[in-house]
Amino acid sequence: MTLLLLACACLLIVTLGYVSLCAGSPYGDCRKCRGFGFAMKTDRKGRLKRGKPCRRCKGHGKRIRVGRHLYNLWLRVYRDGADTPAKTRTAKG
Repeated sequence: MTLLLLACACLLIVTLGYVSLCAGSPYGDCRKCRGFGFAMKTDRKGRLKRGKPCRRCKGHGKRIRVGRHLYNLWLRVYRDGADTPAKTRTAKG
């Protein structure tokens, strides 16, 4: 029983930590370009130079976190559902 409570407590702590991270910093570094906004290339001599802009983050270097994206989707669905009145069918004739 205590192992189950310990596992639930650890899961709760990890979840609350990720929620606070998404609330405090909704954007994280792009995983593909590592936050540079472009790919690093090497020239013929082996020196690093700037490459093309990153396609994932469109050259910004930041991407929205998965948790924040899910929260934004939930909030949009909630607001759309609360704002529109219920549509009822009416028979013509």
